[in-house]
Amino acid sequence: MSQKVKVAVLGASGYSGIELLRLLLRHPHATLVAVTSRTLAGKALSDEFPRFRQVGVSDTLTFTAPDVASLKQSGAEIAFLALPHGVSVEYAKPLLEAGIKVIDLSADFRLRSAEVYKEFYAHEHPAPELLDEAVYALPEIRAEEIKKARLIACPGCYPTSILLPLIPLLKAGLLAEDPLAVSSMSGASGAGRNASIPLLFCEVQNSLRSYSVPQHRHLSEVGQELSLAAGMPVKLSFVPHLVPVYAGICTTTFATPKEGVTVEQVEAVLKEAYADQPFIRLLGKNQSPDTKHVMGTNFVDIGWALDARAGRLILMSAEDNIGKGASSQAIQNMNLVCGFDPAAGLMSV
Repeated sequence: MSQKVKVAVLGASGYSGIELLRLLLRHPHATLVAVTSRTLAGKALSDEFPRFRQVGVSDTLTFTAPDVASLKQSGAEIAFLALPHGVSVEYAKPLLEAGIKVIDLSADFRLRSAEVYKEFYAHEHPAPELLDEAVYALPEIRAEEIKKARLIACPGCYPTSILLPLIPLLKAGLLAEDPLAVSSMSGASGAGRNASIPLLFCEVQNSLRSYSVPQHRHLSEVGQELSLAAGMPVKLSFVPHLVPVYAGICTTTFATPKEGVTVEQVEAVLKEAYADQPFIRLLGKNQSPDTKHVMGTNFVDIGWALDARAGRLILMSAEDNIGKGASSQAIQNMNLVCGFDPAAGLMSV
């Protein structure tokens, strides 16, 4: 890749797509050459999103319908797929065949098993032959694989908040085999930008509710990645909640430490795992992360506590579901693929 990579965004009209545009338009090493949206085709980017006026190339770009031949002609080297689940896969294969690397924000390539995909997404996987090639791209865990990949599957928002505190502890063997319990809260933007009565302001405001219990789709990728880290099957219960805010995820995980494990050991393992990771902020023992401190950033704040009376380890994390849970993490992966500084274009607070 050159020092200035040409990129395209497919599905640029959703919340994740808009955040991708915001980050790419000011990225020091990226040039936005194409933006697609079936609903906005023919409209000028800066007219549809006035906040981008006079920012980078926004005043010269027009939305087009997604077409692989046109994207190839634009010179795009990397395509971000900010498309719904089940739609990204339609474009990934022809884009790869055209020599364009793919960074997918949907769930289409996160799972290694086509059977598990069918179980959680209720239809056959359209391109199972690509599942072995796709890299589940949690950059703090798989940087070396990401650097060599041409098909990158960005983790889901909830999984990112769950996996980052747990994976180092499972790898270090600090946790017992008891099932994990995870409770997460997310802002309404996590459901996307489509009109939906349950997500109307009057429905969400002054309300708090759980949903997709007991089998949220993200449970599949969380279980997959935790089991890989532990080297054995890991069981967990996961309960997501919708809270009346625009964005942000706050996750609390309850785990059983092995006998004799101390909170100091937990801290030492997390510090060793993330010592060189610019976007992991370890808050310390008994420190509770707050979503207001990560909004609009690529940071994940992590705290932990040991409840000696209950014999439970409590792990806490906060992130921006549109940022580290989607678009800014995708940019972080692009930086790795292109050999840029992993923090390039992402250090705003």
